[in-house]
Amino acid sequence: MEELTFQHYLLGLIAVANNIPAIPLYLELCKGRSLQEQHKLCFVATLTSFITMTLAMFTGMAILDFFDISIDAFRMAGGLLLLNTGLGMMKTAKEEVVLDNAESFSKLLSTAIIPISIPLTTGAGTMSTVILFTENMSHSHTLQFKLLGAIFVMTLIIYFSFRYSPIITRALKDTGMDVLTKVFGLITLSLGIQFILSGIKGAFPILK
Repeated sequence: MEELTFQHYLLGLIAVANNIPAIPLYLELCKGRSLQEQHKLCFVATLTSFITMTLAMFTGMAILDFFDISIDAFRMAGGLLLLNTGLGMMKTAKEEVVLDNAESFSKLLSTAIIPISIPLTTGAGTMSTVILFTENMSHSHTLQFKLLGAIFVMTLIIYFSFRYSPIITRALKDTGMDVLTKVFGLITLSLGIQFILSGIKGAFPILK
């Protein structure tokens, strides 16, 4: 199996873990809140995404082994998840939620975790992608550091995207946000199809 590069890991994570779909909901959550509270919401949402990706990296394969799930079966299942995620991004349907500015801040923090961080930023498709990236790297510290580095950089991207989301939305406007979401959706679709093809080839060697 060809050794993947840091760039490969990072581009794969950018495709599936980007928080563009979560930005409108995050901005709605920040309305009427102090700057300190907004920064805390940003930190909680970002930290949750980092923990989600890191847990998937270090425990994903062990969970598959525990349930005796083959990597090829998981590739196909993960590919189907990414197909669904990509199709949803191509539709660019905005997530709607009713928020009350009078709600307690702890309630808003829980909203920053679900659904802003999970599943809008790092959902099942992201976790599947990270787990599949960890295949065959148990004896390669170099690959582990590459993937962990990609997760760290992706976390920074998520943080700054939330932190400067008002500037991003003003610059891109609705049309730009829709185009960007669809571009990421197309990449996610392609990644999902590739995972499915790899799973089929692994399960049926005669097709290679």
